[in-house]
Parts: sequence; C-alpha cells; structure tokens
Amino acid sequence: MRDIIIVSGPSGCGKSTLARMLLQEFPELRFSVSHTTRPPRDGEAEGREYHFVSEERFQRMVREGRFVEWAEVHGRSYGTSWREVRDKSRAGRPLLLDVDVQGTRAIKREFPEAMAVLVVPPTLAALKKRLRQRQRRLDREARQRLAAALKELRSYRLYDYVIVNDDLASALADLCCLYVAFGRQTAHNAGRVRALLRRGR
Repeated sequence: MRDIIIVSGPSGCGKSTLARMLLQEFPELRFSVSHTTRPPRDGEAEGREYHFVSEERFQRMVREGRFVEWAEVHGRSYGTSWREVRDKSRAGRPLLLDVDVQGTRAIKREFPEAMAVLVVPPTLAALKKRLRQRQRRLDREARQRLAAALKELRSYRLYDYVIVNDDLASALADLCCLYVAFGRQTAHNAGRVRALLRRGR
C-alpha cells in the first residue's frame, strides 16, 4: 500500500477543509473514515465524517488490535482501523487520511512510503482567531487546543511537506501539486517502465 496521503495539522488550521477539497478535485481518491468516541456535530453523518462509537466499543477494538493508529485527543478517542485502510486501498486506489501528529507517526511507522503533509496557520494570531470563531472566546478548551497546536508544530520534521494555509485557494493548489507529484514517484511507476523495457527486448 504505497498510495497513502496524510493531511495533518493543528485544530483550526484548515486541514479538514483542504482534505475535503482535495477529494473533490480528484475523484479517484478514497477517504479513510476514522472511528471516534466524540458525538456527531451538526451536519455530520455516520460513516461519512466518522464512525461514531462508544468508548467501550472503541477500547474493545484497541484490545483486539483493530487500529493502525489511535490516540486520545482533547478527551476523546480517535483511531484508523486496519479494515478501513485495507478495504479502501484495494485495486491500487490512493487513500487520504486526515489524522493528527500521533496518527501520522503511527501511519509512517507502518507505511514509511506514505506522504505526510503538515498544514500550518500563517501566524499564531491567525490560529487564535480561528479558534475564537469556533467558540466565540478563547475559553479553556480553546486554550488546550492552542497548547496542543504548538506541540504538533514542534513535530514538523516528521512530515515530508509543509503547507502554510494563508490563502485557501493557494493552499489547495499546493496540496494538489503535491498529490500529483506523489503519483509520479518512481516507486509508483516502476512497473510501467519495466513493462516498456520488456517490450524493447
């Protein structure tokens, strides 16, 4: 499973928005739907944004080794199941994951050839503004998210590429370019070259 693309970044940086837009640009991409113990938000649907499960079921899945990666984030559990990765990677279809830094580290450990992209805000002031827009004021949860964001940013060396989301259209263009380049890597196309060489004998 070489065709794995990870989009990651701190809460409020726009990574999920960019991931959705990338899926719209490239219909061949499949999205890996994570499991979570948090309740659905308005407009979210089971199996589309997340698989919503109880904490008890989530921990049972952990004990059974059914997650490629899992972590507790802001008091809720999130995880990517092996089944999700295997089922959606069949027939060589590229797979997009929207995970945090802990998930990225685990995925890269299992699939070192995966491409990991870190989305970052242009400034910390911009990130604080986005968190305020979500919660009206920088309350305790928002402050926790800001502290977590700084921790994630310190792990930037884990990623292959960094996109600064100052302008959404420009950030999307950058992400699209990286995705196209990823598909042109030698590892993805070596079979085609070998086939040409065999025909040339």
